[in-house]
Amino acid sequence: MSDDDPKLEIERVQTGVRIEKRILKVLKAFAEYHDMTLGDVLEGIVLHVFDGKSPFSPASLERIRELKKFYELDLDSSASHRLKEIRMGRKRKSTK
Repeated sequence: MSDDDPKLEIERVQTGVRIEKRILKVLKAFAEYHDMTLGDVLEGIVLHVFDGKSPFSPASLERIRELKKFYELDLDSSASHRLKEIRMGRKRKSTK
């Protein structure tokens, strides 16, 4: 996008999305590296994927590989339909 491209007015909403912890760390670090917000990165990824395009250049993919290694993220796309959230053990208060 060049400086001559017209800006598109949009309405953003706050959301409470839950996401795997290490994936979030990689996304936040990637956003910080590119001086972008997490929301901007997610919007860019989604818009590219909706068009059937890869959102990342080879250099960005290399950066992501490095961040995944740093944050010990060993998941890939084959895990996407197999993720199951662990339940944290909480003791109920006794009502005696």
